[in-house]
Amino acid sequence: MDYENKLVLAPMVRVGTLPFRLLSAEYGADITYGEEIIDHKFLKCERRVNDFLGTTDFVEKGTGDVVFRTCPEERNRIVFQMGTSDSVRALAAAELVSKDVAAIDINMGCPKSFSISGGMGAALLSKPELVHDILTTLRRNLDGAVTCKIRLLNSSHNTVEFARRIEMSGVSALAVHGRRIKDRPRDPAMWCEIADVVSALSIPVIANGDVFDYKHFERIKSVTGATSVMVARGALWNASIFRAEGKLPWEDIKREYVRKCILWDNDVKSTKQTLKEMIMHYSCLEFEEGKAVTKSKTIADLANFYGEDGYYQLVTKSR
Repeated sequence: MDYENKLVLAPMVRVGTLPFRLLSAEYGADITYGEEIIDHKFLKCERRVNDFLGTTDFVEKGTGDVVFRTCPEERNRIVFQMGTSDSVRALAAAELVSKDVAAIDINMGCPKSFSISGGMGAALLSKPELVHDILTTLRRNLDGAVTCKIRLLNSSHNTVEFARRIEMSGVSALAVHGRRIKDRPRDPAMWCEIADVVSALSIPVIANGDVFDYKHFERIKSVTGATSVMVARGALWNASIFRAEGKLPWEDIKREYVRKCILWDNDVKSTKQTLKEMIMHYSCLEFEEGKAVTKSKTIADLANFYGEDGYYQLVTKSR
């Protein structure tokens, strides 16, 4: 995996599934992260080749739920992000998927209570020894790239020291979200503190935070000196943010997303969640579209509302 001058889709729960990753790549994303998957859950999965879709599926035993789906088209850019608090479990989970992805990333930035209570995500920011153990275990045993994504610690000095410890583990790159655990999305990202990390490390640093337009990619790189740039909400609201020519109308983006969800048989819950996030940014869930999405029970229902029922019938008949 090459981390020089890359535009990166950030990991987003229920959003970063195969259709949205492919949509973002179509518009110019060089690297696409999947949604965070907890090691405990992934270890309950088995790898299956899906000949109908042309995908590789990791299916939870007993339920039949697809926990992670990928395809050869994204093999060289897909990053599998894992939530973990144990090096042995992390390695076991990574070994299941490492041959199907370009890199394994450890989530060290999620501030949600379910993650922190399990010793994962941002909880790892206070456990440098455990972090070193997880990362070095993965580096010793995997052939592909290993990376991690962190948040800022309570001071720039502490963030830099933590990042240096991470670098010593041998990771290929480090993504830094320019907010602290207590910060909310409305709080401005502290690009200057990402710059402190960049200046202290020799490995590539991916800057993340407050990128909402294509021109922001160059702006954050200029301020921080980061090698590459990662975007979350800006891509969620309009995946064509990655286009140098400018964004496309969000109505077109929604329709193309729905078509990809039909094509790749995406889970209806994650499809609805992504559409709702798009709608809430531009409109309101209490209007006709929002109510229709909320009420939909299947991908067929969504296809019908967005005028893609013909495409749905064509795709499903060909399977």
